[in-house]
Amino acid sequence: MAAPVAVLAAEESSSETAQILSESTPGECKRPQFGTRFLTDPRQVFQHNAWDNVEWSEEQEASAKRKVSENNQPLPQEKQEEYDSRANEFWNGFYTIHENRFFKDRHWLFTEFPELAPQCSLDNESHLEVSDSDHSQQERLQREHRSEVPSLSHTDGDIPGSLATYRILEVGCGVGNTVFPILKTNNDSGLFVYCCDFSSTAVELVKTNPEYDPGRCFAFVHDLSDVEADYPVPEGTLDVIVLIFVLSALHPDKMQASISRLARLLKPGGVMLLRDYGRYDMAQLRFKKGRCLSENFYVRGDGTRVYFFTQDEVHEMFTEAGLEKMQNLVDRRLQVNRGKQLTMYRVWIQCKYRKAPAQPLGSDGQVRGKDPPSSTIA
Repeated sequence: MAAPVAVLAAEESSSETAQILSESTPGECKRPQFGTRFLTDPRQVFQHNAWDNVEWSEEQEASAKRKVSENNQPLPQEKQEEYDSRANEFWNGFYTIHENRFFKDRHWLFTEFPELAPQCSLDNESHLEVSDSDHSQQERLQREHRSEVPSLSHTDGDIPGSLATYRILEVGCGVGNTVFPILKTNNDSGLFVYCCDFSSTAVELVKTNPEYDPGRCFAFVHDLSDVEADYPVPEGTLDVIVLIFVLSALHPDKMQASISRLARLLKPGGVMLLRDYGRYDMAQLRFKKGRCLSENFYVRGDGTRVYFFTQDEVHEMFTEAGLEKMQNLVDRRLQVNRGKQLTMYRVWIQCKYRKAPAQPLGSDGQVRGKDPPSSTIA
């Protein structure tokens, strides 16, 4: 049997933003359905709905590069400016049409990002390959979070979550498919979750959800690309910032400043978690001519935009923001439509970057582990 060919449709639709999700029950710390399923015999490709860590052949990667190159003629500048200026309108339109029926809750998050529920002990490893140093960093990070609980100053009493001991911010929360699983799974009484979205329609859907609890969550409208806009928390007070398929919606010229602004909100030892579209993902290959805005940046039929990253691009942005790498991986997954005998190659980037922990001071007022300054002899 010949190797299956990736499906290339006429144009990417909004439904391409939906992800393969686990079937874990809300509140459970459970291994997702997918994660250790590897395709060793191509003849068995239609035996399951998805395969993990699928290696691409040189021929397949070359074909993907050719496909992208064929359709990379950018739209006129005036059209690009229109999509940029009307971005809020397009995203509000998206959520007005789909409301909360489009996405499923992302319960896979707690396997890939245990920082979202550090008290929840998982029995299995992440399905992505992680080095021993990554695991030791993660364990050390969680110990630091438990032992160094930050508190907002007394002047911040009106800030939502001012009494919290563990603070998470999700940027680009949509209708709450990450927020609500966190609130269900993480039963830490000191937890407070902030969530924001560019779309006022999406934020309103979060607030009107029966599971929205103002005592544990605060949803607000925010433009990630507006680095002058204030967040509802002071700098240096967040334990975790979550970016799930949101950075790709920004204009590439605005990404670095946006990440740098977010990094300032992290406390020492805090982490930024990202999962987003990778270069040559099926969604990128499906775009036809007339949808390219700039290199690897496209507009969908509904006016929303999407960028496709490489590991190096993400690493450069996060390190430029002063963060250090804990994890930077490519997740290549083969999704299968067994009914139609179709295969779909997905490529996602998954990252964890951390703000350096604060160095403790010794009794002499010097940073521990560092030699005192040498005296000058006249």
